[in-house]
Amino acid sequence: MSVRSYLDWNATAPMREEAKAAFAAALSRVGNPSSVHAEGRAARALVEAAREQVAALVGAQAGNVVFTASGTEANMLALTPAIETADEKRPRSRLFLSAIEHASVRAGGRFPREAIEELPVCPDGRLDLAALAAAVAQTPRPLVSLMLANNETGIVQPVAEAAAIVRAAGGLIHVDAVQAVGRIPCDMTALGADLLTLSAHKIGGAKGAGALIRAREDIHFPEPLIRGGGQERALRAGTENVTGIAAFGAAAALAGRDGEAAHMSALRNTLECSLLAVTPDVMIFGRDQVERLPNTTLFALSGIKAETAVIAFDLEGIAVSSGAACSSGKVQPSHVLAAMGVAEPLQRGAVRVSLGWNSTANDVEKFVTAWRKLATALSKERAGMAA
Repeated sequence: MSVRSYLDWNATAPMREEAKAAFAAALSRVGNPSSVHAEGRAARALVEAAREQVAALVGAQAGNVVFTASGTEANMLALTPAIETADEKRPRSRLFLSAIEHASVRAGGRFPREAIEELPVCPDGRLDLAALAAAVAQTPRPLVSLMLANNETGIVQPVAEAAAIVRAAGGLIHVDAVQAVGRIPCDMTALGADLLTLSAHKIGGAKGAGALIRAREDIHFPEPLIRGGGQERALRAGTENVTGIAAFGAAAALAGRDGEAAHMSALRNTLECSLLAVTPDVMIFGRDQVERLPNTTLFALSGIKAETAVIAFDLEGIAVSSGAACSSGKVQPSHVLAAMGVAEPLQRGAVRVSLGWNSTANDVEKFVTAWRKLATALSKERAGMAA
């Protein structure tokens, strides 16, 4: 069997070797990290070392890192009206989020549905800052959630600008940085984020670990998401996933190391130029318009359905994904592209290619060969229909 090419890194990244080693080493620690004996203290040391590593990745204090079971859980913890600060103890009155957020944010966390409002994005895929300013100016104690980079298009959002607007209105801003961290700079202070979500398996850690990070200690959650034993500063009860957290820390220590972003960007540029050479009428969303993640390409070609393309690539030994969310095996129109005003046929046909630190030129060449084969088949089908 030929070696497959994995080009779906935005879905999950392969574990880094260092993360595998940390995971394996943690397996030998028998103690519960809440126990006070030597074995428990050894397990606790692994958790706290990882906390330091994850905090350092985004310029935060280790004491403000809360480990969760996933990025989705971290978002659920963050999005609650009950957030308090030293200056504001009253509940947050409304949650604003962009129309292109991940499903875990669009669900609204613990806000009632009537208190959630989606804000529009511009045709270039970036949040409409004027709409944000108008919304928060009329709302006492708003909470805003804005992803740092979109998981489908890779388009980077104006988080720092949005944070300044929210802060001026007396609100808080939560940033879902799951796709961005390790690929572009992600410093909480520079971004102006009050809360920030990470996920281990997107950066080469193990599945089953995430984190919610506070910018400062006075941001307080009086209502834990999971009640019980008081772990994770009483915000997330349950024995910590020591192995997953240790791997998370190892991956965080390596995420975004020198040369990785440039490597991915060069491969992505080659891939996109090749796409255009094979099919000049292909639509590559966000290209030459706005800043994007260095590893992400979302494209569509009229006449090709996403599910057809994904299956065709899979048969050629290449893993890619649909740009749209899947439900019960059916590809739905992309809500991200819909929010950008893209026509529905292209919404349904969008294919996402996402690269990683060990993707190769051979992977790209293999992808282009498969695309040429698929596009040629479509061209012949069109010619037959026209005859």
